[in-house]
Amino acid sequence: MNRVVEAELLDSLPVENARAVRSRADLRRLNFLMQHARLMAREWRRMGIPTQVESVVELGAGEGSFCLTLLRSVTPLSRAREVTLVDCQPIVSGETRGALATIAGRVKIACADVFAWLESAPPATVMIANLFLHHFEERELRHLLALASQRTQFFIACEPRRAGWSLFNSRLLGLIGCNDVTRHDAVVSVRAGFAGEELTRLWPSGKGWEVREAKAGLFSHGFTARRQHNHSPS
Repeated sequence: MNRVVEAELLDSLPVENARAVRSRADLRRLNFLMQHARLMAREWRRMGIPTQVESVVELGAGEGSFCLTLLRSVTPLSRAREVTLVDCQPIVSGETRGALATIAGRVKIACADVFAWLESAPPATVMIANLFLHHFEERELRHLLALASQRTQFFIACEPRRAGWSLFNSRLLGLIGCNDVTRHDAVVSVRAGFAGEELTRLWPSGKGWEVREAKAGLFSHGFTARRQHNHSPS
């Protein structure tokens, strides 16, 4: 199945639109069903990331609920000196921000274009992306990953797996009550998802990184990059 990137309905709807609000609720439920926080927490531990870290950044953070769930999943004692949520839409609720503040010393909301933000972002210990990378064509994605590699020590992504099984199931989401926006975007997301070592090939080559890419769970695709100890982010 060739990779095809198409516009998703949720990205074009106003934040307050009822269909968008319902779709974001669907996404929270789907993240739970696909166990993305658990899968990412497993990679966090496998890479040896400390539970006490200087900073965590989520790219395409949306409402911020995924980052909160992930940090709670790593360990009950997980702490970060700073958490930054990057998204072009300001949709993080006060409740989510308050919950993150119990885990992090500082919580920052960066309402910005991800490329512009990465160009001047301070170094981060951990950078994560959940259901975000598949929005970009190869050229943009290569640039995004290059910028990320200059700004972090650990990078973890969980994306749709581009496969017949995932595509088949994406067409059944109406059976669990997902609305029209979610049903449309799920199919589009799978077609724009990843397989094999496509993200590895886009990550900057050369020494200094340990990269891993593989199937994750039933429908997802995981990618991680860990900076070797003798190299430091810009």
